[in-house]
Amino acid sequence: MGYTLIQKDFYRESGQWLSSFEIWKKCINPNLHFIYVLRKAQKYYNKPVLGEFWKFVLRHYQIKYGYQIYPETEIGEGFYLGHWGSLVINPKVKIGKNCNIAQGVTIGQQNRGKLQGFPTISDEVWIGANAVIVGGITVGSNVLIAPNSYINFDVPANSVVMGNPGTIYPNERATEAYINHKV
Repeated sequence: MGYTLIQKDFYRESGQWLSSFEIWKKCINPNLHFIYVLRKAQKYYNKPVLGEFWKFVLRHYQIKYGYQIYPETEIGEGFYLGHWGSLVINPKVKIGKNCNIAQGVTIGQQNRGKLQGFPTISDEVWIGANAVIVGGITVGSNVLIAPNSYINFDVPANSVVMGNPGTIYPNERATEAYINHKV
């Protein structure tokens, strides 16, 4: 059976494949509710009536829950928001599959310098609370970014990054037990 993008996102939370009704029941959780609305806004983004409806609904929940994530942001399947609260992701950022993002994170644009641009986050990246990731950089797969880290440089795959400025520590098991229920 082919699962929908929303089902894959919700699978990350529980490790169970859910029906549409079961997904609605889980929408009492603000994180999951926001992901549901975001995915609907992404799905209907270029549709005249449904697109405007879902963008309006998304804007309401951006304000209510404190998430600045936009429908044009490319986000892979298995997206997981670990905690409710302030989160800013530039619309031009690209995020791979099975990524976890905690509260207080900023993933944004750098306006000048050699790394001017927007980050690309690869698959299976865990981003801890209050981390800041900026610039035209790439974060490789299987990377754990520790809470309160500042990243404005490329991060190789299979790494843990800590601190401000961030320091890279190679680790083949960087996200083991941090990213669960992969799709």
